[in-house]
Amino acid sequence: MYYIAGLTLPSFAQTVEGLAVFTTFRSLQYVLSSTLAIAPVAKAEAGDIRSTPTSFVGKIVSPIHGLSYFIPPATYILCVTFNRFVQPAWMQRMNLPTNYFQPETEIALRIAACASTFMLLRFMGRIFTHLGNQWHAIGRREKPKVVQTGPYAVVRHPAYTSVLIQNVLFAVMFWSYAPLVGLGIIAGAFAVKMPIEEDLIMKDSAVAEEYRTYKQRVPARVIPYLW
Repeated sequence: MYYIAGLTLPSFAQTVEGLAVFTTFRSLQYVLSSTLAIAPVAKAEAGDIRSTPTSFVGKIVSPIHGLSYFIPPATYILCVTFNRFVQPAWMQRMNLPTNYFQPETEIALRIAACASTFMLLRFMGRIFTHLGNQWHAIGRREKPKVVQTGPYAVVRHPAYTSVLIQNVLFAVMFWSYAPLVGLGIIAGAFAVKMPIEEDLIMKDSAVAEEYRTYKQRVPARVIPYLW
């Protein structure tokens, strides 16, 4: 804290933590509000989800990656905010190493990660726009359509791409290993979920052939040329 003319001002480190908290809150708020907005539209225009996974793994995989995505940032927001924008000691024990960076470099990287998050939100907005009424957690709607435009022309699951990128940005914003642990769990969940999701699509005769052609044209699921 700094004291000027009787006023208590936050330190620069607290300001950086505050920026990270605000950016994280905005990211979670955007994802939740966009999902809540698109869900009723999807149901009204494309109908209910008529088929979902029947296996135990298929039923729990979405909650697993959902919790792994939300728990680290939600914990960060609450703990840092109530600790006056200073990471608690237990949280600092999970910090990324600083041996290879000057303090100024660490701060610059954290600020850059915050700025990149706002750019990523624009990418997420495009995903929601192109996905439109086909949004769902996992399953097939009554009026299915193969989305092939925008980000879907590059990878078949761009929403998952954005989740992975955001977790990397969270790790830099928080300067913490915790989001990287979440990233590993989420990536594993996606590796299990995507084949299940695509199998459901391929069982729908209305779009199976179109989706088969789409898979051939867009072979990458989340990362071009890699995955």
